[in-house]
Amino acid sequence: MGAGDSDDVLCNCLAVRQAARQITQLYDAELAETGLRVTQYTVLARLARLGPSTLQGLADVLVMDRSTLGHNLQPLMRAGYVTMGTDPTDRRVRRLELTALGKTTLASARTSWKRAQQRFHQRFGEAEAAAMRATLRRAVDAATE
Repeated sequence: MGAGDSDDVLCNCLAVRQAARQITQLYDAELAETGLRVTQYTVLARLARLGPSTLQGLADVLVMDRSTLGHNLQPLMRAGYVTMGTDPTDRRVRRLELTALGKTTLASARTSWKRAQQRFHQRFGEAEAAAMRATLRRAVDAATE
């Protein structure tokens, strides 16, 4: 590192967090009309894909700690989009499930999410976005090894 270089210019974490904040703002702006934030949309979308899931299982898929997931789940459960019940095979385990209202809300929000995707691809480039996702998947794998 040269005399004029700064740690923040070379910091991978800072660069990823800055990009994440900007991209999140773009998605949140498109999703605003649905009442969902992109983090909430993501929780609903993953839960819809997985089906009934444990809190830890969903947290693992989202690469999120349980307390952060719990924070994101609270408004979704209050709104009636997600329920938490006991697992029929092990009553100690809590199961999350998307409700009919949650499925309807997710389907409605998907249009806004698609607009956000299109806006990002227009600004950043379709090929660049695909390459970025692949690189970030590798970064997640590298950070967890």
